[in-house]
Amino acid sequence: MAIIRSITTVGSMTMISRVFGFIRDVVVAAMLGAGGMADVFFVAFKLPNLFRRLFAEGAFNLAFVPLFADKLERDGKEQARSFAAESLSALLLVLLVVVMAFEIAMPWVISLFAPGFLDEPERFNLTVDLARITFPYLLFISLVSLLAGVLNSVGRFWAAAAAPILLNITLIAAVVLASPYFATPAHALSWGVFWAGVFQLVWLVWHVRRAGWGLQLTKPTFSGDVKTLLKRIAPVAVGAGIYQINLLVDMVIASLLPAGAISYLFYADRLHQLPVGVIGVAVGTALLPLLARQISAGEDKAALASQNRALEFALLFTLPAAAALIIMPDTILQVLFERGAFTSEATQKTASALAMFSLGLPAYVIIKALAPGFFSRGDTATPIKIGALCLVINLVLNLLLMKPFQHVGIAAATVSASWVNAGLLTWVLMRRGHFSFDARFKKHLPRQLLATVGMAGVIWGLLWALGDMFSGPILERAGALAIVVVLGMVAYGLFALALGLVSRAELKLLVKKEAKS
Repeated sequence: MAIIRSITTVGSMTMISRVFGFIRDVVVAAMLGAGGMADVFFVAFKLPNLFRRLFAEGAFNLAFVPLFADKLERDGKEQARSFAAESLSALLLVLLVVVMAFEIAMPWVISLFAPGFLDEPERFNLTVDLARITFPYLLFISLVSLLAGVLNSVGRFWAAAAAPILLNITLIAAVVLASPYFATPAHALSWGVFWAGVFQLVWLVWHVRRAGWGLQLTKPTFSGDVKTLLKRIAPVAVGAGIYQINLLVDMVIASLLPAGAISYLFYADRLHQLPVGVIGVAVGTALLPLLARQISAGEDKAALASQNRALEFALLFTLPAAAALIIMPDTILQVLFERGAFTSEATQKTASALAMFSLGLPAYVIIKALAPGFFSRGDTATPIKIGALCLVINLVLNLLLMKPFQHVGIAAATVSASWVNAGLLTWVLMRRGHFSFDARFKKHLPRQLLATVGMAGVIWGLLWALGDMFSGPILERAGALAIVVVLGMVAYGLFALALGLVSRAELKLLVKKEAKS
């Protein structure tokens, strides 16, 4: 139950962050809509946000935690603290060089990531200006990621998982309170990204010190362990963050489509990222340090059991989430976003992308659950090879599907590449003898699918029964959506209990232990 409790700790904090994230998206949608100005900000935000997802939820955690956990297990606290401090100092130096280089080269960077903007000089120049404001966020969030790795490795998950909440609160305040003092709401949001990085770094520094792991900056030295860390970061980022890199490719291709395509994909991605963030990221974050410790101690059977339970737990919640988003994407988007500058046309086009993205939800969380199986063993080469292949698949499918299906074709390419990635990771781990599906997983997966089908039937019935409410005023529509969501969750929970997916005893034990923790 330890792995499940860790997952729920990270997941609950991530859920709170996502709630604030939805509030942020609702406000941004009302202010910017899904047109040209929104596209500009989303491109400027995409660069540091890509690195946030790669590093905060990927490379630094996956590269640093196994090294730090092994150092802690074998050499003790002081040696582990020394390694963390050396890593922090070296990382700060590298990041300063990278950020300055990108600031200088930003016009060329934007021309590469949004080539469709080159034909509109005003739009292109604004994107460059905003990206220069947002990009230093990379420096702050990368240091945050290393500090989060320290806390996660010693079993303290909540503070690091809560850090993204500060980002969303800061952006909400920026667009609501600061917009009148800037040229556009997009400028206010860009400065909000910058300051959110500062707040998150201060938050993590304080919690690391409070946990007794305060790190002192030293003169940067690239010792053997630090060199190993830096060598692992790039391949780990590609191997674990292939989905995010695919989204970057999507943005490049989408910039060549009519205005609004980038925004449709952004809003669709934000919605379907809820289960990915709450479940997938929580599973990966909690599983990695546990696997690293178990493998370092030679507990192979325990490591296999941990990975099976993590995968089972992830799919238990991801399958019904995917079904719900596929069944009623337009209903959800209409209630959440359709107001102000966000039109009914934007709702329909975003809904198509959301339904397509949601077909890949199980693949995304499978990747999050299986990637630690490589990184906890120090294998960064295999995931990057698989990732490179999937990048090629995504790019080829993007080029083939973008004209006939516009932005929906771009989403379909990402989904296809993600399923190939998940399948190859599974196959390689099983071939090496590092993973196999145990009896409990084989027993529960068909029952999870059956419970999902039952829930889908309940949702369809509710949408039909409440059809008139969805045509009424916003409060009535929101109430109807809340009824569907709550009753859908209740129905799935009842199906899960009836099919033996979760026992009452397990639920009571989990709640009891959570209350004590």
